[in-house]
Amino acid sequence: MTMRKAKYMMYVPLVVIGLISLVPFLWLVRSSFMDSYEIFEFPPKWLPDQLLFSNYADVFQVLDLKTYLVNTFLIIIPCIIGNVFTSCLCGYAFGRLNFKYKNMWFAMVIATMMLPGAVTLIPTFMMWNKLGFVNSFVPLIAPAFFGGGGFNVFLMRQFFAGIPKELDEAAILDGATHWQIFYKIMLPLVKPAMMVVGFFTFMNTWNDFFGPLIYLNDPSKQTLALGLLQLKGQFSSQWNIMMAASTLMTIPALVLFFFGQKYFIQGISLTSGSKG
Repeated sequence: MTMRKAKYMMYVPLVVIGLISLVPFLWLVRSSFMDSYEIFEFPPKWLPDQLLFSNYADVFQVLDLKTYLVNTFLIIIPCIIGNVFTSCLCGYAFGRLNFKYKNMWFAMVIATMMLPGAVTLIPTFMMWNKLGFVNSFVPLIAPAFFGGGGFNVFLMRQFFAGIPKELDEAAILDGATHWQIFYKIMLPLVKPAMMVVGFFTFMNTWNDFFGPLIYLNDPSKQTLALGLLQLKGQFSSQWNIMMAASTLMTIPALVLFFFGQKYFIQGISLTSGSKG
């Protein structure tokens, strides 16, 4: 009985932390049904005097959501394909193959995770500007096809490293090439990790504000995150409509997570338990 009580007591701080982490989201949702003056009242109130569903209707009138959504998915879809494919290739090479200076190259990939994006921002912008790709989706998409990012490579490498080597040896004895092993044997086994990479890519691209702000000048090419900036004026802001639009932005991510949480949790747990 004592052990059972101790087990339940372990869940208490987790529940408390979980409830605290929900506070910003609940504040966002309740603000989306309020008038602007109610949002920042002190002391704050959690329930509005009147539920203003008109805030959500105003979102579709004020913002060109159709254009923003199309632009956002024109970036998200190729980014997911590029990140998943290239991180799988790199992860397979670092996790399954033996080549000269492998550990050094992998350490360099990991080191890129410690490099702040602001350090490379100006030279990267100058490069894309010289190539004539500023005010296009290319600077936001192309990096996904060149390695997939240090974290994604690390994630896939850990997963590939945890798969028994006997599978490779048996396939090689049957005359399979490394490409056949990768495509026909390994990829089906790493689907949970691929789902994790795809989910992270979706979230990062969906919420990306700084990248589109730097590279996209044409209003017709703006993404959803950048389009919300129109609701913030120089002297006043439409906070209630902004909160409603932000609430709508969270829906795709929540739906994606709830439907794919089995693969997401499986991928994280198996990767964290893989040998290095």
